[in-house]
This record gives sequence, structure tokens and C-alpha cells, in this order.
Amino acid sequence: MKVSDHILERLRAWGVEHVFAYPGDGISGLLAAWGRAGNTPQFIQSRHEEMSAFEAVGYAKYSGRTGVCAATSGPGAIHLLNGLYDAKLDHVPVVAVVGQTDRSAMGGSYQQEVDLVSLYKDVASEFCAMVTVPQQLPNVLDRAMRVAAARHTATAVIVPADVQDLEYAAPAHAFRMVPSSLGTGRSAPVPADEDLARCAEILNAGERVAVLIGQGARNARAEVEELADVLGAGVAKALLGKDVLPDTLPYVTGTIGPLGTRPSYELMRDCDTLLVIGSSFPYSQFLPEYGRVRAVQVEIEPSMAGLRYPFELNVLGDAAETLTRLIPLLVRKEDRSWRGAVERNTHRWWEVMERRAAVSADPINPELVVHALDRLLPDDAVLASDSGSAANWYARHLRIRGNMRGSLSGTLATMGSGVPYAIGAKFALPHRPAIELVGDGAMQMNGLSELITAAKYWPQWSDPRLVVAVLNNQDLNQVTWEMRALEGAPQFEESQRLPDIPYAAFARELGLDGARVTDPGDVEKIWRQALASDRPFVIDFRTDPAVPPIPPHATWDQIRATATAVWRGDTDRASVIRQGVKAKMQEFLPGGGAGAKAGGGKG
Repeated sequence: MKVSDHILERLRAWGVEHVFAYPGDGISGLLAAWGRAGNTPQFIQSRHEEMSAFEAVGYAKYSGRTGVCAATSGPGAIHLLNGLYDAKLDHVPVVAVVGQTDRSAMGGSYQQEVDLVSLYKDVASEFCAMVTVPQQLPNVLDRAMRVAAARHTATAVIVPADVQDLEYAAPAHAFRMVPSSLGTGRSAPVPADEDLARCAEILNAGERVAVLIGQGARNARAEVEELADVLGAGVAKALLGKDVLPDTLPYVTGTIGPLGTRPSYELMRDCDTLLVIGSSFPYSQFLPEYGRVRAVQVEIEPSMAGLRYPFELNVLGDAAETLTRLIPLLVRKEDRSWRGAVERNTHRWWEVMERRAAVSADPINPELVVHALDRLLPDDAVLASDSGSAANWYARHLRIRGNMRGSLSGTLATMGSGVPYAIGAKFALPHRPAIELVGDGAMQMNGLSELITAAKYWPQWSDPRLVVAVLNNQDLNQVTWEMRALEGAPQFEESQRLPDIPYAAFARELGLDGARVTDPGDVEKIWRQALASDRPFVIDFRTDPAVPPIPPHATWDQIRATATAVWRGDTDRASVIRQGVKAKMQEFLPGGGAGAKAGGGKG
């Protein structure tokens, strides 16, 4: 057995079924071992190493298991970095196995020689090691797997090409040898009794309790629901926690932050007590004003406690275990007026979303595209969104229900991750339909090439449905609107305009299916066609770049400022201003119609 054979054997022992990778001579030994092992674990070939890392992240997010990616030395290892940072910043367990030049060439400025230990020092800061003798295994690989799972982060194992071909020898029962074992075990830390008592005292004293949950509350859905019922609280969700609670619960206000909903903004504005569970939501300006509320955090990772807000109390513990012990200490709030206000605000918001989706556009309103999908989603759908304006519509229009899953690049917010996320999801959950929302910028950046990966592997999926919806507005739309709102600058066409690509036709050339949609009346019909397809389906929606992703807290003064910037130089200024005013007006139109006095007066 060679070292490369042992690495694959050990990955199998850890239960690894897929390795997302791209070949190169820096991992030739591993590739040969894959051949001897009958492609077990399965080598999933992407079009680019960055995509391999994103697919490993997507796999880990949707499966709850550790994702594994592999790449050659030098440029291959460099290409992994963006996806590995995505894993690190979103607290996702991913292990990278990378090649390196032969030991005899190290330090000689040899071809593709890069100091990978130094390069990976930050992204794999919890654990990164280079194997220089066979006896370092299985310890180095075991630690990489164990640390990634325990710390929810990216780790790296570097294996020089010549070491891969050495005969494997296990560490001896001897001095300076480090043996190892499989498995991580499971622990669920619980807080001290006095912290639970203080937490209960703060929450019991509050009259208007708001709860913010993140992905760290994913294992505590039932407990969060019970706590919210006892406290009569409203619950907002950080973007990475969008799939933790269903949006069908009337007190769930949806996402919070720049891509959030108005009822989440109102929940934070009007509450007198805040409980944050399993979230490192970074935008503190969307939380209550400092000193106005009493605030408590429940966080499992000590280094993240107290990071985002001046909490009165930081409770360290697993979300489910902590809430299980906390709930018996809480006093049920009989006055439900606060809960009623939260539910009314939330109900009104969904009416606003429906009206915004109905606003006419040229040719198609992107909000209509996503709102129409919401009604058609299967309860077991797996959702992904790329970064950009598509993420706004994902966050605001899609209502989680059933056992839906959803994610995106939350903290890094990198473009180009969406399609590989969806491919990773299909290997994690091959029996469930996956739907990806992506802008044309991200589709041109990475998505088009990864359609080739989907074309290669989709026959292996028990449910072949992978729907990629491209919001094709020929504009890097999120940045265009940010320039207008934040810089007071009109659109700079040289940086923002994109060519029109026949995305659906390209998919059909690959043996997939697809359609271009230019008529709003065809939106729902094509969604139904795609969701019933017997293979991956690409929908090219021709959407209007003038529809603004207006934040939920936007004021008329901000709208006017944006309009002024547009007027200074945008060639499409009239339609941009018109769409901005239309979208904002939907917040004031009563459910009965546009002509009512309340709507007209506010306008």
C-alpha cells in the first residue's frame, strides 16, 4: 500500500463518499490510487478548482457532513482559496487535500513550487500540515477531519508528490511517533445554572421580546418555536439561518439586514428585549439602538460571544440544550398584544411583496420571477442563491416551509458560488429537487462552465431536477444600485454592462434543457415546465435592471437621493426612477387597491 492508497482508505473510513477535485501532476499519485480503489470515494470533476471548493462547501452545508476537495500543487492549490474562505467565514467543515512539488525540489524555485503552508496559514488557521514521511498518517488526515468537524472550519493536508508514491508505514509504538484514531464523538455544551437564571430573569422582565436566530439554531427548531410561544416573541432570521424556521409561522418576520424584510426591521426597532441564538449577524445597525434594550446571546463558540452587540449576558452553550434548560424557567406572557403587532406587520409585508411582484417592468420584473417560484416550490426543495441582486429576491420572496433547505455565500458573499453550491447539494441530497437563483454576472463568471459538470453527472441523481434561473438584466445590478445609493454616482457602463448570452441555448447544447422568457405571462408556465423536467433546466429570464433592491428601512429621502444620482447621468434614468417610486409605493398601498387615500396621501 502506498501513501496515496492509505489516504483514500482513511477517507473511506471517515465515511467520505465524494471528493470534489480537479486533476494535476501534483496529485498524480492520488489519481493512480483512485484508479486502484475503483473511484471510491467518488472523484467529482469540476471545471476549475475554485468550483471544487464551492461544491465541497455546498455539500457540507446541505448534508451536515464534512466536505472534501482536492487539487494539485501551485495554481490548483491557489484556486481552492476562495471556496475555502467561504467555508471558513460561514463556519462550514471542509478539508482540502492538496499536492506539492517533490521534497527534493523544495526551496529551489521549482516549477509550481509555492509555499503552501504559508499560503494556507490564514484560511486553514485551525489546522494545516504537510506530510513529509508516511508515518505522519493517519494522524495528519485524522486531525484535519476532526478539527474541521469540531470547529466548523476549513483545514488542509499538503502531500508532496513523491510522498504520495512512498510505501505506507504506520506510526510505530515508539518515541516521536503519533498514532491516531477515527471519529469525533459528540458534545453539547450547556451553560452554568446561574447564567440560565439570569437569562430567564431578563427575558421574563421584557414586555416586547424579539428573537434573532442564525444557522447555529438549526438543531433547535422545536425549542425556538416553544420559546417564542412562551414569550409571545417575534422571530427574525439571519440570512444563513433562513431555513431554520418556516416562514409559514405567522410570527416569523423573515430575514434581517440589508437584504431583510420590513417586519424584521420593525421587530428590532420596537422591541424592549433581544435574544440572539446561534448567529454572528454582522450588521449591528439593524439591531436595536445601543442602551435601549436588554439583550442576551446564546452562542456555542466562546470566541464569537459578545462580538456583534453590547449584550448584557453571553450564555455559552449548544442552542437546543440551552433552550431545553431555559424554557422551564420562563413565565408565559399572557399579554399577546406585542405578538399580535408582529404578526400583523408580517402579514402586511407579504401583501407588499405580492404587490411589488405585480409592478410592471421592461420586460420582466425580477420580483415577479421569484414570487411566482415561491408558490410552486416543492416542500422538499433545496434552494441556493448567488451573490448580487438575486440574493435580495431569494431573501425576501421565498418562504421556507416543510423541510426545505436554503443557503448562499453569507459572510464572504462571493459571486460565482451559486451553481456549484447547487451541484454540491445534488450530491448531498440527490433525491431532492435543487433550485438556484443566479444573476447574469455570476452566471458568466462561473455558472456557465459548471453547467458542464451538471451535464456530466446528472444521470447519477435519483431526482434529476436541477433548475438554474438566470436573472438576465445585462447589468452587474447590485453594484450598480450600490453606486447610486452609497456613492451618489450614476451607472458606469464600462464596468457594469454585461453582454447578452443565450444561457438556455447553451444548456440545450450540453444535452440539458432550457428556455428563454421575455413575456411576464410566461413566467409561471416555464417554472412549471422546469420543475417537471427530466433533466437539469436553465431558465433565461430577461429581467429589468431598473427594479431596485430597496432595503426595508429605506426612507423617501434616500429614494430621492438615489433618483438624483440616477438623473445625473444614467441613460435609463426615467425607468429607474419610475421603478424605484413604484416599488416604494407598494409599502403604503392598502390591500384594497392603489387608489385609496392612504396610499395616495403617503405618495
